[in-house]
Amino acid sequence: MTTRSRGWDLAGLLRSDLVLVAGALTASGLGALLVYSATRAESGSAYLVRHLLNLAIGLVIALVAVRLDRSMLRTLAPVVYLAGVLGLVLVLTPLGVEVNGSRSWIRVPGGFSIQPSELAKVGLCVALPMLLAPAAERRQRPRPREILLAGLVTGVPVLLVMAQPDLGSALVLVALGLGVLVISGAAWPWLLGVLVVGVAAVVTAFTTPLLSPYQRDRLTAFLDPATDPQGIGYQTQQVRAAISGGGWDGQGLFSGELTSAGAIPFQETDFVFSVAGEELGFVGAAFVIGVLGLVVARIALAGTRSVDPFVQLVCWAVAAWFAVQSVENVGMNLGLVPVTGLPLPFLSYGGSSMFACWAAVGIVVAVSTERRGRAGRQTRARDLARRDSGRGEWVTKV
Repeated sequence: MTTRSRGWDLAGLLRSDLVLVAGALTASGLGALLVYSATRAESGSAYLVRHLLNLAIGLVIALVAVRLDRSMLRTLAPVVYLAGVLGLVLVLTPLGVEVNGSRSWIRVPGGFSIQPSELAKVGLCVALPMLLAPAAERRQRPRPREILLAGLVTGVPVLLVMAQPDLGSALVLVALGLGVLVISGAAWPWLLGVLVVGVAAVVTAFTTPLLSPYQRDRLTAFLDPATDPQGIGYQTQQVRAAISGGGWDGQGLFSGELTSAGAIPFQETDFVFSVAGEELGFVGAAFVIGVLGLVVARIALAGTRSVDPFVQLVCWAVAAWFAVQSVENVGMNLGLVPVTGLPLPFLSYGGSSMFACWAAVGIVVAVSTERRGRAGRQTRARDLARRDSGRGEWVTKV
């Protein structure tokens, strides 16, 4: 059975990479429980139903993505990238909606909203490999022109995201681009240059009026939570109190004191990890991190196993995205990094994040399964050729 013929059914998706898909499904299921716990007191099961609906739509997107073979994905890469850039441009027009000091959303009919920066991550995961894979196929390092073009392709969405401003998503995009350059074999002076530019952009954001007052309050509260006791400082203090109050085994699912009281604003999105910390304790929170780590490791393994440079770069781009975003989200819950508003992949409430994550999983499964299937067919063909050759030699000798 070919990859294309099994692409439309969920069983085919599961057979493609059972560990990866099971890990992503486990994370999404845990997210449903944590989101419900964080919102049930005020909204009943409304957020749970929406989260499950987002998951269902995400699975459909993954099934569609699985239908894409390597050549088709390579052809569509510019379209996906440009769609993400167009969305980021529209956010800055009157169509954009500002939430918490960041103009990152577009309202769509039906009372829904989308976050184009999530689509931009998917676009970058396929656009950069399309640009840098030819060098590896020539068994060469990327040429300066290719690296500069890759920098431009990365810089456009980064600048548009910074204009919203959304520092967290911008950092993820920069890390994603840097990760792809590392895997592509780019020379270290170029990598150092990209790193310097990224650091300079962050410093510029911190030292100029680019960030909104709300986001500046987040940075100030990170350094000293007591400076904003009624705002973000209160929020971060409550998050830390919830996690520390969970102890080793937690207070019990749906029984977290602060979670049940609704004491943490936006807990179902930015701070869903604090629900795990309070109600499931250290063991449960470590399990959440372990599941996400398994997803990242499985995607990276798919890239390592492939001999196709395009597939390698796609897989490592997605792995870098998931890893950096997970570290940022968990870090801001633990008070180790400033609050940036990034969702936790698969677990946080939000349709755009869920759709983008599952689209990325579908793309990884599509390209990695295709290469494995093709390699297997080639191996079987070589074995048959050797067997037939051996039979011919035996007949000749007789």
